[in-house]
Amino acid sequence: MSTPETPFTMPDTLKHQRQAWSVLLASTLAFTVCFMVWMMFGVIGIPIRQMLDLNATQFGLLMATPILAGALVRVPLGAWTDQVGGRRVMTVLMALTVPAIWSLSLATEFWHFLSVGLVIGLAGGSFSVGTPYVARWFPRAQQGMAMGVYGSGNVGAALNQLIAPVLLVAFGWTMVPNVYALLMLAAVLVFWLFSHHDAAHCHADAMPLRDQLRLLKDPRVLRYCQYYSVVFGGFVALALWLVQYYVSEYGLNIRMAALMAVFFTLPGSLMRGLGGVLADRFGAHSVTWWVMWVSWVCLFLLSYPPTHLTIQTDQGPWSFDMGLNVHVFTALLCVLGVAWSLGRASVFKYISDDYPGHLGAISGIVGMAGGLGGFVLPILFGVLVDLTGIRSSAFMLLYGLVWLSLIWMYWTEVRHTDVMAR
Repeated sequence: MSTPETPFTMPDTLKHQRQAWSVLLASTLAFTVCFMVWMMFGVIGIPIRQMLDLNATQFGLLMATPILAGALVRVPLGAWTDQVGGRRVMTVLMALTVPAIWSLSLATEFWHFLSVGLVIGLAGGSFSVGTPYVARWFPRAQQGMAMGVYGSGNVGAALNQLIAPVLLVAFGWTMVPNVYALLMLAAVLVFWLFSHHDAAHCHADAMPLRDQLRLLKDPRVLRYCQYYSVVFGGFVALALWLVQYYVSEYGLNIRMAALMAVFFTLPGSLMRGLGGVLADRFGAHSVTWWVMWVSWVCLFLLSYPPTHLTIQTDQGPWSFDMGLNVHVFTALLCVLGVAWSLGRASVFKYISDDYPGHLGAISGIVGMAGGLGGFVLPILFGVLVDLTGIRSSAFMLLYGLVWLSLIWMYWTEVRHTDVMAR
């Protein structure tokens, strides 16, 4: 009886595998374009700041407004994905942003940019749609890999820093949203053609929004929110902040500044797939623990502002300067980007291990926390610069957040391990 079944079983299995990889690739491409759009103000915000004569705090708010919208919609989008499927939600979400992106080129007042930025920010909500969507196409042992590959769509931040400055210098900043609107429209069509829907992945009894918010009382969910607010929120904030930081701190022009920032955003995106593989193999805790310690070292060095010291000696005063040149600064950022890329994958491995039945709901909550971190941090960066005049104060703030994560991880996870118990 087993022989006749083989020809019919194997094609179904192979068909599912082909569909799974098609879904993963199409979703990753769509997320890459969404992330480009989400990070757009990190480059075009510089000429807009000059046009509107914004201070550092207002500039931080300009860049962070799309991040806020993308963060707030992640929880309902995650629940909606559980109910009707990621293919439908992702398509509608991307299509809604196209007219808003195009209209950005017509804005002239500060409130215009903030209002349109809220709609454009919907593109950031694509993460909580695609993460559960692609994960359910793969077995548990490969879900870390699948979510990591999808999350590597963060490379859109690097593509934005490569493409937007070229368009800006050649045609003016208004050309950037026009081109990005066409890219988003093309991404909608490609995603719809090459993605698939599986009714078995939908849950009519998906967790209501009220119950999702109650999960914030779960200490594990709160802990994962804290980790993700560092590795994702910090990544988004720096991806937005770095171009103008290079311009103001090192005197680079906007194209060179964007190129140097790519050394943070590119490895900070492409290594996420490796982070998923490492988390599958060594566990989410081990990867996240080492990510936080590498971040601690890098941010400690990045936090130190340029300093001129004079020491009184027997032979008279001895003066010297301390500070990071642009090459050392960029190298440390590259290491930090790699670490945070691995950490973003390992945090979601925690979620797939602990909450497999409500992956969309929990990923939406944790993704919202990361997005809110990406919203608040650029504003705080601007406030600190306005108050202190120290540009590296942005890294001081991130250093404190990493300290908090390490302490929290030690008390809730590390000290309960067998090695620490002995």
